[in-house]
Amino acid sequence: MMITVSSPASLSNLCCGFDILGMALNEPFDTIQLAVKDEPGIVIRHTDNYQLPVNAKENIAGVALQAIIDAMDFKKGFNVVINKQIKPGSGIGSSAASAAGIVVAANELLGKPFSKKQLVSFAMEGEVIASGSRHADNIAPCIYGGLVLIRDTASLDIIQLDAPELFVTIVHPQIEIKTSYARSILPKEIPLKSAVIQWANVAGLVTGFLQKDYGLIGRSLEDVIIEPVRSKLIPGFDEVKQKCLAAGALGGGISGSGPSLFMLSTSAMVATEIENCMKAVYEKLGIEHKTYITGINNEGIKIIS
Repeated sequence: MMITVSSPASLSNLCCGFDILGMALNEPFDTIQLAVKDEPGIVIRHTDNYQLPVNAKENIAGVALQAIIDAMDFKKGFNVVINKQIKPGSGIGSSAASAAGIVVAANELLGKPFSKKQLVSFAMEGEVIASGSRHADNIAPCIYGGLVLIRDTASLDIIQLDAPELFVTIVHPQIEIKTSYARSILPKEIPLKSAVIQWANVAGLVTGFLQKDYGLIGRSLEDVIIEPVRSKLIPGFDEVKQKCLAAGALGGGISGSGPSLFMLSTSAMVATEIENCMKAVYEKLGIEHKTYITGINNEGIKIIS
């Protein structure tokens, strides 16, 4: 009665799709080991260096796992060992990887009693700890794999979308932006003109993915509502974006609430050039950073053993 899973990082929003678009990535990923124990309760141990809470009521994975325990009226307990490679507060779905990974692992151990949609709902309880809200744009791609559209969060109307092969280049400047704070500074009202532009970009981006129209994808990777506010929290944002576009990126922007930035491209050569541009900006600014070149993870969470 033991299982180990890898749970991937993810991009959320994809510029114009705030809270409704998400994409699972091949790298980086967390590993989570889950074992049933006879005694009730959840015991959590971390083998990483992030000093996250091990009290199950304060731990994102613990809260999500408790939701499954409560739903099944499970009388036993679990031992949990988590090794996080996705840095908390990075903007590439660290909290979602913990919450989604643990519920998928528990579902496997318990004989798969729950659907993917139900697992998303359980995992969203963990996201509340991280951000103060139930949102699925990182959770859903982890559980479903690939690229997803959350048409409605309340009913969890989740649609998997086909996407062409794309290279994803990410830079994570080593600063922390709390998701809860990044959500708190967003405008409560938006001009109708901005809303129309945003709706058109979301429609264009989804169409671009489905039709494998790289030009349309690039033109639609524009955010006129969230990015102007959150980009002020990220040093070097404008320069990174300008240089990456000049290097051949289709487009990109802030992943989640930041501070990570992503750029999409169609070749490994361009992806590497984009990475070089990102590094150059943050080396000049004297800000420690980590970069990744990865792709779309169409499987999502994987069972390792």
